[in-house]
Amino acid sequence: MRKNIVAGNWKMNCDLPQTQSLITDLKTGLVKEFNCELMIAPSHPFLYNAFNSTCDTVIEVVSQNVCEAEKGAYTGEISVDMLQSIGIQTVIIGHSERRDTYGETDELLAAKTKAAIDKGMKVIFCCGEHLEERKAGNHFDTVTAQIEKGLFDLTAKEMEKVVVAYEPVWAIGTGETASPEQAQEMHAHLRSFIESKFGKDTAINTSILYGGSVKPANAAEIFAKPDVDGGLVGGASLDAQSFLDIANAF
Repeated sequence: MRKNIVAGNWKMNCDLPQTQSLITDLKTGLVKEFNCELMIAPSHPFLYNAFNSTCDTVIEVVSQNVCEAEKGAYTGEISVDMLQSIGIQTVIIGHSERRDTYGETDELLAAKTKAAIDKGMKVIFCCGEHLEERKAGNHFDTVTAQIEKGLFDLTAKEMEKVVVAYEPVWAIGTGETASPEQAQEMHAHLRSFIESKFGKDTAINTSILYGGSVKPANAAEIFAKPDVDGGLVGGASLDAQSFLDIANAF
């Protein structure tokens, strides 16, 4: 059965004291059980500290990125083995900022995904369209191409390690949000497309998160949709109470 997940992508925010303070605030707010899994993705220099600070809680620390290579002359990169050596078992791959700002291709993202899964890691695989693609009516084609090129070389068994995150690029950091109906429409389309490759059981059990300006004010309405299994949260995850309020939407 697929899981409800609320994951906070902290991006390039918070130095070490700020990271420690935010984690302390999150731990203080863990006064009840949540009907979802909680994940946070601090910046790479602070992953080990964050892991040690949360290992006795329900919060899982995940990585924002990983290299496709196992080791070698890849200055500035971080490998699967390095992440696992400090306890990290989940990685975000294919975020629109990695695709757009750093030019990561579908082929590279497929290689990163396979490298992570081959070592037993879980993957949050991101997809999403730009505003011009939605206005042109190409949004379904855009995201299905990203899923096909990034994930369809996997087996159904390997696909069990993947969480899909749909993030309309036009709604990231803009304050704009896809309507709950738009989110549901795309999530249902993605689940149907996954079924076409991997079968019904895999599709039913794949968690699909919404990532586009999720806030406490809109989370409950979005999460109530039948094919929305949680959120990949950006700015709102940098405030402990906001992040926990989003999780409470379940």
